[in-house]
Amino acid sequence: MPQIAQILETYASQFFWLMIVFGLVYFTIGHGMLPKVEATMDARNRKIADDLAAAELARAEADDLGDSGEAGLAAARAAAQAKASDAKAKGAKDADARLAKADAEVGVKLAAAEAALSAATAKAMASIETVAADAAADIVAKVSGAKVTPAQAAKAVKAVMSNG
Repeated sequence: MPQIAQILETYASQFFWLMIVFGLVYFTIGHGMLPKVEATMDARNRKIADDLAAAELARAEADDLGDSGEAGLAAARAAAQAKASDAKAKGAKDADARLAKADAEVGVKLAAAEAALSAATAKAMASIETVAADAAADIVAKVSGAKVTPAQAAKAVKAVMSNG
């Protein structure tokens, strides 16, 4: 068949040039572009690994800071509680001192008031005895018509008041 015999003569040159073009493309891409692509991929992988290492280091530092922050917070809380308890104790001591001072002042005022009351009571009782003696003398004079001396009336009033 002449058509089949002709195929080899017609397509042999095309097949030759196809192989040359594929070889050039292969060597151009394989030796020219492939190393650049591999270098870019290696750089990207290295950058990702470095970023992950930096993130892990930052996380570890943050954990350390969190732990130290919690310890500092606990120490500050304990110091604040100690200051508060000292302030309470000082306030209670101050209040007790002021209360004792006020108690002493009230005691002095109470003693003075009791003395004044006793004096007023004694004065009132003396005055009552005098008024009662005068009233008793007047009542006896009006009721019975008898004359009673002021000394006798005072003696009778004193006797009645001492018995209650």
